[in-house]
Amino acid sequence: MRSFTTLHLQYAHRFYNFKGEAQYLHGHTGILTIEVSDTINAGVNMVYPCNEIKKIAWEVLQNFDHALILREDDPLLPAILKVYETQGIRNGVPTNTMTGPAIKNELITAHPECRLVITKETMTVEGMIKIIHFLLKDKLNITKLTFISGDNSASEKYIPSGTICRCPCCGITVGPDGVCPKCGCKVNNCN
Repeated sequence: MRSFTTLHLQYAHRFYNFKGEAQYLHGHTGILTIEVSDTINAGVNMVYPCNEIKKIAWEVLQNFDHALILREDDPLLPAILKVYETQGIRNGVPTNTMTGPAIKNELITAHPECRLVITKETMTVEGMIKIIHFLLKDKLNITKLTFISGDNSASEKYIPSGTICRCPCCGITVGPDGVCPKCGCKVNNCN
């Protein structure tokens, strides 16, 4: 069985070295659908609470919301950073409160303090799916991701790597100690 939820991300980007309209800096509201699969959790009669899927995803994906996403070799990047320095916003401001954790991996470097995400590849809908799966695959049993941005859409199906131990009282992932971080229930049969 599957549970799914959607998130909306507003961001700006461009396709560096692309011949067409997308070579110019522009913005989108992207719609992400995350589908997870597992057995029905008998305690709550669902696969996974959708609000919890959204919460887990948002912890890392909020870095993409209201962010500028540029490829690491884009010549706009140094210019943007210089303007941010000049304006005194490169290291953040007190009103920038929607920040996720700083992220650095083989696909992206997220600078939440200044709402900037630097990617290795051009940020297409396919590229966004690749990044999202990489960031969330160990947190959720993702079966399918769909990302829509303007007229562009893509989806990818996945085979989940296993079963996530969930709380029988509220349905969310239990901690490594077998205790639910939300309601405190102790789960004894997790591996």
